[in-house]
Amino acid sequence: MHSLRLASSAHSQSLFTMSAASASLALPSPLSSFRSNGPLPSRCFLRLNNPSRSRVFMSVSVGSQTVVDDALFADYKPTSAFLFPGQGAQAVGMGKEAQAVPAAAELYKKANNILGFDLLDLCINGPKEKLDSTVISQPAIYVTSLAAVELLRARDGGPQIIDSVDVTCGLSLGEYTALAFAGAFSFEDGLKLVKLRGEAMQEAADAAKSAMVSIIGLDSEKVQQLCDAANQEVDVADKVQIANYLCPGNYAVSGGLKGVEAVEAKAKSFKARMTVRLAVAGAFHTSFMDPAVSRLEAALAATQIRTPRIPVISNVDAQPHADPETIKKILARQATSPVQWETTVKTLLTKGMKKSYELGPGKVIAGIVKRMDKSAEIENIGA
Repeated sequence: MHSLRLASSAHSQSLFTMSAASASLALPSPLSSFRSNGPLPSRCFLRLNNPSRSRVFMSVSVGSQTVVDDALFADYKPTSAFLFPGQGAQAVGMGKEAQAVPAAAELYKKANNILGFDLLDLCINGPKEKLDSTVISQPAIYVTSLAAVELLRARDGGPQIIDSVDVTCGLSLGEYTALAFAGAFSFEDGLKLVKLRGEAMQEAADAAKSAMVSIIGLDSEKVQQLCDAANQEVDVADKVQIANYLCPGNYAVSGGLKGVEAVEAKAKSFKARMTVRLAVAGAFHTSFMDPAVSRLEAALAATQIRTPRIPVISNVDAQPHADPETIKKILARQATSPVQWETTVKTLLTKGMKKSYELGPGKVIAGIVKRMDKSAEIENIGA
């Protein structure tokens, strides 16, 4: 017998045993990385889920609660990645192609029942102003991106591509799409979360005058200096910060309306090539979204979230998380935290990612990946 020992505050030693037959399976991380919120009971059980897959899932039953090692995917080695777009990728006409594939078309029917309105009609026919609203665009992009997965599945070689994907991530809203693809929650539960997220973020944006602007042509250090200079001229309530670290030369700044206007006025003196005001409801990924957090936390607490079957890279810290409770906390924080997309893509490329796919409307992510590595291979799968 092979034994692994773990110290506990309640018991000096709790014994984990594995049979010799299963001992040949390599554990993904040492027990030293195991964390518990309280003392362990004298009997704990190591559970190996789906040992036929290349990764071994490790969890520990603590009373009635299962605690998962959050560092399960820490040493991931990406080869093929699915990347999902965020708000801003929407366009009138999206979803039309998906209607030719029954599994994709079915997603829109399910969405209509959950949302209480005809999402497909808004996607295909608009009007643009309505589709661009936060409460519509977020569910629209979520559904269309997962419909794109079904379009890929229906084409020759598609199932093999999907099975080969060993890491996924998404830009802001796209993180929810990535988690749904990775099986962390159902399509339906994910859509309910995205619907509430859009409504909560819209309400938070309506509570104060705020905005977002893209700064083109500066590195992140210069953009931070630009924010600092703008913040010297406005009240605390109008301060700005970098909200999206997209890629070198493209960073989004969020904050109070006066602060954003100050950034736009000063950008040229900092040698920015241009600024582009973003068509979003307000200052996403800053403290302006604080009012949305409590609603998100409550919805996440009521949602069943499982350990993803493949690593899903978080926008908050550019790391994959395996523990469902940690994932819930990270998703709640995401609304007020800067998006670490540049670090995410850089890490994927550095770790050896060979091919990636952007699934859903638009080609923003493909442009970012190509900007960071001209030789990177990325394919767009629309719907």
